[in-house]
Amino acid sequence: MSAHVPDPAPDVRSTSRPYGGVPPGETPPCESSTGSGAGPYRPLTRGWGKGPLVLICLLALVCALFFLAYAIELDL
Repeated sequence: MSAHVPDPAPDVRSTSRPYGGVPPGETPPCESSTGSGAGPYRPLTRGWGKGPLVLICLLALVCALFFLAYAIELDL
């Protein structure tokens, strides 16, 4: 069911363009609801801190060095 929205200024003649656009100075009608993309951009404030990332990188480096040393010892 669609509701009829009356023209706010019926005495003002709309000068719509043939391709469906709105001439400069006129605003198109508002949407009935806003989507999830509406509103100002807000960067994420939560996430990985520097401490956990450094810890994970160090752990990965230690594991890589362990397997490198193990491979060198097997080769000898």
